[in-house]
Amino acid sequence: MNRVRLLVIGIGTVFVLGMMLWLVDFVLRVQAAIALVSPLLAQVFLWGVMALALGGVGVGVYYIRQFMRPRRRRSRPALPQGKPDAASEALSGLERQVAQIQDQVAQTALRKKLQTLAANWHQRDVRIVLFGVGSVGKTSIVNALLGELVGKVDAPIGTTTVTATYPLTLTGIDQALWLTDTPGLLEASQEGKDRETQVRYLATEADLLLFVIDNDLRQSEYALARSLLDIGKRLIIVLNKADLYPESDLAAILDKVRSHFQPDLAPEDVVDVAANPHPIRLTTGEMAQMERDLWPLEKRLTEILRAEGADLLADSILLRSQRLSDTARQLIQDQRREAADPIIERYQWINAAVVAATPLPVIDLLATAAINAQMVVELGRVYQFELTLEEGKELAFALARTLTGLGIVKGVINLLALGMQTTIATAIASRGVQGVSAAYLTRIAGKSFVEYFQQSQDWGDGGIGEVVQQQFQLNRREQFIREFIADAIAHLRQETTIPLDLDFPRGDTIPKPE
Repeated sequence: MNRVRLLVIGIGTVFVLGMMLWLVDFVLRVQAAIALVSPLLAQVFLWGVMALALGGVGVGVYYIRQFMRPRRRRSRPALPQGKPDAASEALSGLERQVAQIQDQVAQTALRKKLQTLAANWHQRDVRIVLFGVGSVGKTSIVNALLGELVGKVDAPIGTTTVTATYPLTLTGIDQALWLTDTPGLLEASQEGKDRETQVRYLATEADLLLFVIDNDLRQSEYALARSLLDIGKRLIIVLNKADLYPESDLAAILDKVRSHFQPDLAPEDVVDVAANPHPIRLTTGEMAQMERDLWPLEKRLTEILRAEGADLLADSILLRSQRLSDTARQLIQDQRREAADPIIERYQWINAAVVAATPLPVIDLLATAAINAQMVVELGRVYQFELTLEEGKELAFALARTLTGLGIVKGVINLLALGMQTTIATAIASRGVQGVSAAYLTRIAGKSFVEYFQQSQDWGDGGIGEVVQQQFQLNRREQFIREFIADAIAHLRQETTIPLDLDFPRGDTIPKPE
């Protein structure tokens, strides 16, 4: 119990004791006065006061206990202890998202992807993908790592046209490893562009990437590598054909490549190899074939897999889960908007009929806000927020005040008066125009509340005013105004029997507002 609370309790106790002493003295004086007239009535009075006092003490004790009781702190969900825990939580959250999708075709497609993702996580296989432009020696590296010939090499423009995946074994690594060779990037033909799209997708799905180059990075290569680093992919830059460079030139190229990615990529993540070295001529005139040198790459792969194996998988699962979650979230938002639109439409016509039937010379925002409170509650349910009617009223009245404060109510009347080719004075006096205006304002309110709920009951940085202004601008296009007015008039004529004084010119264009 803190000092402030003790001080408040102490002051309150002294005050209550003082009031009690004064009250006892007052009651005794009153009882004595009553006893002069009727002793029995004085006794009844005293017992009644005592009963009230006991009740007051009971109520006081109850509220003091509530005040002294420590406030309950909302239990916060336990934060994941590491990336593997975060990956598991991400998969669970994704499962809940997919379950909310009502479109069975879309839900089935996403569930299959989710099952694949979960299977990858439980199997704990590591997928390593090589990529780079054509003719940098990707297939040569695959052949050297596997110790067998699995693809053609020495092609002038690269012969790998389809992806191919092979099991890989590294000394000291117990996890199952899969090595994928990919077609070359940045080919000019349409077929090359299609293959590049596939390669980029594989790169984002991989757990570890080997980006193969044979010289300093081209701008296009750097842009691609940088984009993958920026989304959190684990990357090793492999400089192949190291046998073609003198040691000093090779060191200069490695330093330059490393400088491109500092500090996001450690220097040891840029390695040089000679996967398919060219023969050299000996002093005797004979040609000798140099042995392959992949030791720097094999060493770095082993170090990364030993130190980061679990995190590599978790990072990949988290990234892929996020992409799948974005797709699921968009589908959920679309279906919620589809469910929200009929609610907004229903209440806009209710408000139109109520205002058109009300003999007031201005739009009754209080009446429409009261009706809109129920609309807010229903929209909240669509977005899985349970609001009371009182909370709905607070939001509805806050938005009504915003509409008035921003001058949107007047702007709507002006806009609709122009659209119906009538004067402002006539519009203000016309019940029909008032009804159409109420429907239009209800639509703006409903669309604004959709944005509010879509952002998890948050109006955003610009507040409620910015959201309302944005919805007003989105719903003032000429074609939309014409269709809305025609629809509103049809509803009003169907649902009300009061003369509306509406004469909407269907063939003319809406004059531009001044």
